[in-house]
Amino acid sequence: MTEEEKKRHVGGELVARVLKEHGVQHVFTLVGGHISPILVACEKIGIRVVDTRHEVTCVFAADAVARLSGVIGVACVTAGPGVTNTITAVKNAQMAQVPVLLLGGAAPTLLQGRGALQDIDQISLFKPICKYTASIRRVRDVVPTLRKTIAIAQSGVPGPCFLELPMDILYCFDLLHKQFCKGVPKGSLLDKLFSWYIECQIFSIFVDAWKHTDYTPLPVSIPTPTSRDVDSAVEYFHNAKKPVIVLGSQVTLPPTSVADVKKALESLGVPCFLGGMARGLLGRRSPIHIRQQRGIALKEADLVVLAGVPCDFRLGYGASLSRKSKIIAVNRDYDHLTKNSPSLWKATLAMQVDPASFLVSLAEKLPDYEVSSDWLEKLEGRDAEKEKANKLKAKEACAKHMNPLRLLYRVEDVFDDDSVIVVDGGDFVGSAAYVVRPRGPLSWLDPGAFGTLGVGGGFALGAKLCRPDSEVWIVYGDGSLGYSVAEFDTFARHKLPVIALIGNDAGWTQIAREQVPIFNSSVACDLEYCEYDKVAEGYGGVGLVLEDATDDEIEAVLAKAKSIAKKGKPVLVNALIGKSNFREGSISM
Repeated sequence: MTEEEKKRHVGGELVARVLKEHGVQHVFTLVGGHISPILVACEKIGIRVVDTRHEVTCVFAADAVARLSGVIGVACVTAGPGVTNTITAVKNAQMAQVPVLLLGGAAPTLLQGRGALQDIDQISLFKPICKYTASIRRVRDVVPTLRKTIAIAQSGVPGPCFLELPMDILYCFDLLHKQFCKGVPKGSLLDKLFSWYIECQIFSIFVDAWKHTDYTPLPVSIPTPTSRDVDSAVEYFHNAKKPVIVLGSQVTLPPTSVADVKKALESLGVPCFLGGMARGLLGRRSPIHIRQQRGIALKEADLVVLAGVPCDFRLGYGASLSRKSKIIAVNRDYDHLTKNSPSLWKATLAMQVDPASFLVSLAEKLPDYEVSSDWLEKLEGRDAEKEKANKLKAKEACAKHMNPLRLLYRVEDVFDDDSVIVVDGGDFVGSAAYVVRPRGPLSWLDPGAFGTLGVGGGFALGAKLCRPDSEVWIVYGDGSLGYSVAEFDTFARHKLPVIALIGNDAGWTQIAREQVPIFNSSVACDLEYCEYDKVAEGYGGVGLVLEDATDDEIEAVLAKAKSIAKKGKPVLVNALIGKSNFREGSISM
């Protein structure tokens, strides 16, 4: 080891180099002394370091980057409470099947178990919620372990991985030698042996630290369908009179592009129901995208394709499907492929393969496939009826403030064609799902099956960095806003002009809908009509208010918000809304 090498924070440099070779452009962090070498090294080689106001936001932002870019999302947080603050977001990424890499600082290996600052067993916390966890003990292991971890995160069923990097792996030899050897008594033979042991341990950490040559990505394993798999499905399509396809987030995963999936679906012409990240896949208005009355359609269909969709609570645990239907289930995840089967449903044909690849191959095998016009017209007619009923509901007056549906219809009209829509909330967001139409593929971000509140700030942060020229909107409930409103400081400091719309009804309304009728009590469900616009201003953004506004006034305020964002400032629209019975009976169990 040369004198120059002793002064290099080689561990941090190696981490940054591997991330760069894997196409990582952003690392999200909340700074801490344990991880400084990584952050500084990333900045030096051109990886943008984005610091947030809470560690959970780091992982949510990394999650959004992974979903929108196809590159692994990376969060880097300090030891102990820095790491534990991310657990909810990591679990959300696991359930949403998103490849996120969490780099966690840790106490030096020489001091672990001795009462060092923020020293806990971090690996045990993350093993149940990550695809892979590891703690690096030698600098020479940084590169191979990091390459392996990223490949695991992106292979098969994607998911989060946690890599622990103790301080003495990241900092330079000279600093560690000075820190650990100072004050060590050297009088007795025992003292000398102890001093020798410490020096040997430090040297062992750096053995072969500079011998890495390959930082490039390892191959990623994706389960692709065989020709025989697709041929089996083709037979069912030839016999079907009323087919439907239900699509989930897996159809947006690499390596198949969303453009190819969209083209395949349009070629097939089969009516589609879209959920999760698949929302927007067919554009704002597509004749084969059916948005309403899914439950009725699934009972009537004679062929149902579940493309990356599990039979969980969203499909009545499988009871939403008809026992008379032929069901083709395609999923990368075996557990999702068989969930609640055969008790409530059973697949006629089940394939543990990539749904996106399957759909593209299926369309190639069915170039002249045609769906009955009567079937399509029936589903489209139901869509139109429901849409008409929703618009009538939007015209009803609330006892106080604006009807939330009326507000949402005005918002739907002002989104740009390339807008990215982030949703974070309960009742207001649930209503938005019926009204808002994502403009294109990968333009909708919701938490997924975990139903996590608080994703808004982090998702919007990641989305705006991936799509700097697009409008990024956050549709917030007033309850969920409280989790990440502090990230307006992050938006302002990093010059990321997102637009946040708050459906402020002064309560946890989704919970109150069921709690009040059942228990005759609104305990813990009531909030105040807070001035969230002023909170945003305090963090460096711009705040606007909508209160008892006409349609023209709503559109004027939204236009002003868009104008402010175009000038580079984040803006929050605090829209005071009333209570509506639109979503009565919407509790999930």
